[in-house]
Amino acid sequence: MSETNGAGERFAIGISFGNSSSSIARISSEGKAEVIANEEGDRQIPSILSYIGGEQYHGTQAKAQLIRNPGNTVAYFRDYLGKDFKSIDPTPCHNSAHPIQTDSTVAFSIRDSESETPNTVTVSEITTRHLLRLKQSATDYLGKEVNAAVITVPTDFNDAQREALTAAAKAAGIEVLQLIHEPVAAALAYDARPESVVTDKLVVVADLGGNRSDVAVISTRGGMYTILATAHDYELGGSTLDKIVMDHFAKEFIKKHKTDPRENARGLAKLKAEGEATRKALSLGTNATLSIESLADGIDYGSTINRTRYELLSNKVFAQFTGLIEQVIKKADLDVLDIDEVVFSGGVSHTPKIAQIARSIFPEKTKILAPSVETTAINPSELAVRGAAIQASLIQEFDTEDIEQSIHPMVTATPHLNNAIGVEFSSGDAVEFSPLLNTQTALPARRVAQYNAPKEGGDVLIRVVEGAREIKVTKPEPKPKEEKKPKAEDEDEDDSDFDDSDDEEDETREIVWKTQNPIAELAVKGVKANGKVELMVHINADLGLQITAREVGGQSAVRGAVESP
Repeated sequence: MSETNGAGERFAIGISFGNSSSSIARISSEGKAEVIANEEGDRQIPSILSYIGGEQYHGTQAKAQLIRNPGNTVAYFRDYLGKDFKSIDPTPCHNSAHPIQTDSTVAFSIRDSESETPNTVTVSEITTRHLLRLKQSATDYLGKEVNAAVITVPTDFNDAQREALTAAAKAAGIEVLQLIHEPVAAALAYDARPESVVTDKLVVVADLGGNRSDVAVISTRGGMYTILATAHDYELGGSTLDKIVMDHFAKEFIKKHKTDPRENARGLAKLKAEGEATRKALSLGTNATLSIESLADGIDYGSTINRTRYELLSNKVFAQFTGLIEQVIKKADLDVLDIDEVVFSGGVSHTPKIAQIARSIFPEKTKILAPSVETTAINPSELAVRGAAIQASLIQEFDTEDIEQSIHPMVTATPHLNNAIGVEFSSGDAVEFSPLLNTQTALPARRVAQYNAPKEGGDVLIRVVEGAREIKVTKPEPKPKEEKKPKAEDEDEDDSDFDDSDDEEDETREIVWKTQNPIAELAVKGVKANGKVELMVHINADLGLQITAREVGGQSAVRGAVESP
């Protein structure tokens, strides 16, 4: 087993470091990803630190201090890591310690010691303290010193942010084995399940978080992941929905008491905390009750809201979430018909309505993996960390040099197919096209497939070709208008035929494959009746091909080679 800088045996976990909350996970002795709870029993640990009299509070305890002690409570800091102060948006921190500039980087002025004089603490130091607490929680739970991790990052994290996160983790005594993209980690969590079958597919991962939303289209080819397109909305998340709930209750309060609780900082903080809890409750149940002591002017406030009312108020925001999904598919030059799976990740993905709207957008064949529409769906809040833990278990015994080599750009930035490689079979007048290597397949690649020969057998001609998919739109033929019969005197005038339009069928859309450029032809002779033909295609990184075709069970094979263009 590898050793880490003389520190002994490497013991790695997966860490999902989110802007709103973080999670830690480890592969159990049974080989399953297990999300670890901290000392308070939380599996989704708020990424928040708070200080009172020099004592540090973390997670849920720190989040509670946003009401009483906001100036010494640091929240929503991940996205500031490794960034220049002038480039950040401080809006999420308006109700917590506000970021300040120190040597062009981001810092916070907080009283983190017993002294009344505030200290300037950089965002890197805050990150180190946060990761140290996560590490300690994992160590306490597992009974073994954690000293390494695979950590998830957003797809838009730049090199400076990655380096800053790695340095902060190192300062916390954590060797970063790999930084893995959040959508890839989410996809890996599903693909690593024992019942999963590795297939070529296109997956949309919608990571809907507390303060931002990130969506990615991932091409899975032979177990390799390639991100085709990403879309980000830094102002759309759970906080957007929380504000709708807050505003609803604030308006109720104003009607009854003629004062706006949002105008008072503490009242706003209380309303924000309870609004978030109410929104989460409505994801699980059909009704939720809000109760706040001394919301404004010493007045206690309580009220209820049902899910129907909440969904009606939030319709526009739900449409923004699904609009982001449609946007990233278009950005990848794809159609909703191309997508095989939609994976919902992040806390807001528990909201039933968002997955239901997505279900109506995609065709029936597309799997929507969210708890409200798929009973076997994994908890969206745990997807990324499960994927990170799986990756950590795979590489923790590798030497550091091997890990660095395997994630080097020369290895990961491999060439990919721009056009699909398909197969055309012809026997008599029948021609059948079947894609074998889809677009975005990483090279080199090898595929083996079996095809049914004609029932009568005989010679089978195989053409290896480039193919392109198109969307075929079929419009229904207009129905002939029936002549109106004169109404009988006793017939109701309201029985008109205005509903005939409802009987018209919608247009149908389907994917069809068309041959573009022929690559090679092979003939398998004398195939037995009801036999099968096996084809193996190996394509090199330089697009050179080696092709082998044979009858299944036969002794001889036909081979061909095509030089790289």
